[in-house]
Amino acid sequence: MGLERPKGHAAGRAEASAVRELIALFTRHRELTWELTKREIGQRYAGQAVGSLWAVIHPLASMGVYIFLFAFVFKAKVGDAKHLPLDYITYLLSGLVPWMAFIDSMNKSAVALSGNANLVKQVVFPIEILPVKAVLASMVTQVISTVILILYVVVKLGYLPVSYAWLPVLFVVQFFAMTGVAYALSAVGAYLKDIKDVVQMASFIGMYTVPIVYLLEWVPEKLQPVFYANPFSYLAWIYQDACYHGRITRPEAWIVFPLGSVLTLVLGYRVFRRLKIGFGNVL
Repeated sequence: MGLERPKGHAAGRAEASAVRELIALFTRHRELTWELTKREIGQRYAGQAVGSLWAVIHPLASMGVYIFLFAFVFKAKVGDAKHLPLDYITYLLSGLVPWMAFIDSMNKSAVALSGNANLVKQVVFPIEILPVKAVLASMVTQVISTVILILYVVVKLGYLPVSYAWLPVLFVVQFFAMTGVAYALSAVGAYLKDIKDVVQMASFIGMYTVPIVYLLEWVPEKLQPVFYANPFSYLAWIYQDACYHGRITRPEAWIVFPLGSVLTLVLGYRVFRRLKIGFGNVL
């Protein structure tokens, strides 16, 4: 009787194959992907008086509204203890900036295929890059917002904490997660047009169910498991460690989010591949 390969081994090979296929895809179409990303950003502000300056004005305005509302109207504070080194504004922006980019990417991804039906129906066009360019466009805005946060911290402290050196790694990990979600949402969105409304509703609710505008310690203990079950909490925690605490305060987040990001990337791409066969018929 022959030996059977474990199912886990077969699943691992499938995941490795998907990762290799994605790497080959990004490498082969990197120039086209970047050109489409620039077009995505340019078309968004085409014909407007200040043009691409809105890419700076929009995040500034959004951050300003949240700062005014929570720091000055509600006067939220994280305390003056030594283990809380910076002010509430830094804490708020540390989690808010990546959260806003992730939600923006999800909104774009939900219509990435339905909004480019003419490209999807072209046999030779690599439609796999359409969700990716939505992710990259959102991350460009995140980079701009992060620069604003860095400038604020430098002015506040007179120097930049060394923990900010972790940001490039966090950007890569977040890119994996955002791309996986983008593939899944764009594929489902091709069949279910109202997925974009679901995403918008989820983003509104999610803003207040992720520990961004408040500390987890402020939440009643019996409700805290809800936040641990929310994957976006781990996104906020790793950025808060890097940009606010200056040290790793939640080691579980540094394990869960990177591993979850890779898994999300693989599963999202597999969903995209499975549903891809019917895109031309439903768009």
